[in-house]
Amino acid sequence: MGPIPKGGTVAVTGAAGFIGGWVVRRLLDKGYRVRACVRDANDPERTDFLRVMPGYASGRLTIHSADLDEDGCFDDIFPGCHGVAHVSHVSSYSDHEYVNRVCNHIIESVNKARTVRRVVVTSSVAAVMSDADMNEFARRPVFYEDRYPDEFNPKRTPERQGYSMAKIIAENAFSDAAEKNGDWEAVTCCPADNVGPIQSAHQKNRGPWQHNIEMMLLGECAQSGAYRPWMTVDVRDDADCHIGLLTSVHVKNGERYIAWSTDKVNVEDICAGIDRLLPELGHDTPETTDNFPDYIRERETKYRGIWAGCELRNDRIKAVTGVEFRPFDESLRDCVESLLTVAKVKPKLREGFEHRV
Repeated sequence: MGPIPKGGTVAVTGAAGFIGGWVVRRLLDKGYRVRACVRDANDPERTDFLRVMPGYASGRLTIHSADLDEDGCFDDIFPGCHGVAHVSHVSSYSDHEYVNRVCNHIIESVNKARTVRRVVVTSSVAAVMSDADMNEFARRPVFYEDRYPDEFNPKRTPERQGYSMAKIIAENAFSDAAEKNGDWEAVTCCPADNVGPIQSAHQKNRGPWQHNIEMMLLGECAQSGAYRPWMTVDVRDDADCHIGLLTSVHVKNGERYIAWSTDKVNVEDICAGIDRLLPELGHDTPETTDNFPDYIRERETKYRGIWAGCELRNDRIKAVTGVEFRPFDESLRDCVESLLTVAKVKPKLREGFEHRV
């Protein structure tokens, strides 16, 4: 057990995704060998961006088909790897029997490989703070790694909070299996709301935050549920957190770390921020719509007050990885510019401005 060696080999599941693609790129930037695991290696729409990365032409980056729904799909990929960044999403989070099955077959492939020493499991801040009752945020307002949602709330069911519950199932499955095996360890990364540049056009729809920014560019800005501010992390910093956890000498099995900048930004400020940061674009900033029923609107002041009183902490991830987080403005600017150039989004502009791409 212990950190992976410099220049070692890392398998990245979900490598075609927004976070996974940046984990691949940052690993290559740092000199590692990468086995990028995607659902279909022959799908150019989702994999061509990997093939133009430094390292592919030389063979330092290889791309492998691995469908999470197929048991044993990693059996031929993990042997020879020193680490695994398990970033991939499952097909369903509400079916927890299925989630357990997927975890178990990935774990079995890690055990069979006999070379893997550390697995970083991508969880979510939802596993820290997805409470079914907002009053719980007022009662326990400090969001840090030891905080968990109230598991005894009757509203915490797979139908209502399947995502959060499934992430905790995965965290425990890997750490318990690692402890039982004794030859490898599992560390969890809990990312916040990822914002930043996409690397492939398909990624604009493969995560809520960049898609929401796309909709703002197109002239639609909808208020978030319960008036929750975005609690952000730049996707590049998130990737560096994953790599830091693979390489750190200060982490151990079963620990989890939150990856976020601790910025809290309201939806309406994000939308207005596009024109503030990129006035040359001429974005026609839309009004923020609020389509919630009256009983939710009546609680807006209360909800915003609860969120304002929440304290976000990232002491632990900074201490063990040394990652410094970008300001949200940089993440928003780079996300917008990538949507324009990579995904060819045509924003709604004010009179007198023209599209440049």
